[in-house]
Amino acid sequence: MKVVVTGGTGVIGRSAVRALVAAGHEVDVVCRSHTNTATVLGLGAQPRGGDLFDTAGLTRLYAEADAVVNLATAVPIGYQSALPHAWRRHDELRTRGVANVVAAARAAGVRRVVQESVSFLYADAGDAWITEDDSVEITSVTEPVAVGESHVQDYAGGFRSGVVLRFGSIIGDDPQTRFWLKAAGSGRPVGIGRPDQWSHLIHTDDLGSAVLAALSAPSGVYNVGAAPVLRGELVEGYAKAAGAPGGAFLGPVLRRLAGARIEPLSRSLRVSSERFSARTGWRPSRPTFDADWLDAADRAYAG
Repeated sequence: MKVVVTGGTGVIGRSAVRALVAAGHEVDVVCRSHTNTATVLGLGAQPRGGDLFDTAGLTRLYAEADAVVNLATAVPIGYQSALPHAWRRHDELRTRGVANVVAAARAAGVRRVVQESVSFLYADAGDAWITEDDSVEITSVTEPVAVGESHVQDYAGGFRSGVVLRFGSIIGDDPQTRFWLKAAGSGRPVGIGRPDQWSHLIHTDDLGSAVLAALSAPSGVYNVGAAPVLRGELVEGYAKAAGAPGGAFLGPVLRRLAGARIEPLSRSLRVSSERFSARTGWRPSRPTFDADWLDAADRAYAG
């Protein structure tokens, strides 16, 4: 296929571009800077100057594309996520950015749009399993993500396909993991919520293969990740990798200071990704969490 990727130089994007190129697809990546251009060339793809907020420009870039993959995001790292203003760029990308991608794809006659999303949209379900048929809980924090999903779902129909990938929290070779690993090594809290709650995760090694698999998925929303893990085990994994005696959770004062932004991250999410596996054949190469997931981040932190 001819695939055009936005957000192709981020954590998900780099992994996706590598996987798409390795599979033999012709991949263009929309870039705004010379630094990103060099990164894209190093991944084996073609950089194309453009901007997510220039719909006319995107329409030209999407001409003759078989699929558009939007992975553009701007999640603040570490404790910055507690600051409301830190999410402005992220929320704009999820709303106006996705709307522009979909509008340009429609104008260019693109047959398939793949959009990155997150599984913490779901309502807290305790110990119950969560599938794509279960309820989401929309708040002022999660609304931008839901808006982005709705644009892609509205796009699907007739000859057009719209695929939304609700990824679990990303762990592995990425800045967020390195931040939490450093925090764990310093004795600072890394756990959000309670030890007996569930987290839905995905390793960075499995991001690209999931995006590649989405090119053959029927239209719809899909959960994408490894087996859920109890938060207590996750926090202890960070402590073990950091050489700390034990892991800690955010206390009531920090939770209160974080406010509404932290609430979705504290939901108990025992999410199943079986539907995506059944419909595409995708399976994570890292199916269950353990401290080895943090090896790449540990090497970067130690360095």
